[in-house]
Amino acid sequence: MKRLIVESWTLLVFAGFIMRFRGLDALYQTIRTQHVRSVPARTRPTLEMLCHFMDLACVFYPTRVMCLQRSAATTLLLRRHGRIAEMIIGAQVLPLMSHAWVEIDGTVVNDKPYMRDIYRVLERC
Repeated sequence: MKRLIVESWTLLVFAGFIMRFRGLDALYQTIRTQHVRSVPARTRPTLEMLCHFMDLACVFYPTRVMCLQRSAATTLLLRRHGRIAEMIIGAQVLPLMSHAWVEIDGTVVNDKPYMRDIYRVLERC
């Protein structure tokens, strides 16, 4: 279990590094090229466990984790453990706001379930 927390934290660092030094295009390409690993169902952690470990990693991160960084790291984590996850970027007009979250089969897994009602989906990756 500690390994999953460390892996989650490392992916947060990785996503933060890419966002800061290489830009959003590089982050987007990193997520687009990360394929879902083939992991036997009996050996992979549950979806709830993976999301919980990412939440714990966010607590131990040295700065505030923004939704894009968290969602990118969560998408990478889930794909590494055999889940077909998509990072969604959405926006609303009034007030102008954007947000990122992760979905599996159209279900929000790392945020409130009503995100799709609040934000219009701009991009899926």
